[in-house]
Amino acid sequence: MNFQQNNLKSATSPYLKQHENNPVWWQSWSDEVLAYAQEMNKPLLISIGYSACHWCHVMEHQSFENDEVAEIMNEHFVCIKIDREERPDLDVLYMNVVQIIHQSGG
Repeated sequence: MNFQQNNLKSATSPYLKQHENNPVWWQSWSDEVLAYAQEMNKPLLISIGYSACHWCHVMEHQSFENDEVAEIMNEHFVCIKIDREERPDLDVLYMNVVQIIHQSGG
């Protein structure tokens, strides 16, 4: 798999499909992408959302469609996009972390 491209074209989730043309090199959550991040010694940038979320669309328009932002993300992170409706286990895990750190989340 080529991790230096957006790999959401093969996704089946409507939410992930919404991001398949972003200039960000989005990856779906997998053992392979986690191993790649470790091998490249890059931190993960994880974005979790769902298709009907207003703020997810705002974030996409303001950040993930922006070529300059995508260039920084692609250079410094392995970017993972997660549909919270397909992976509620990961949503709960990371939401708990955000709430512990920031005392709120959403």
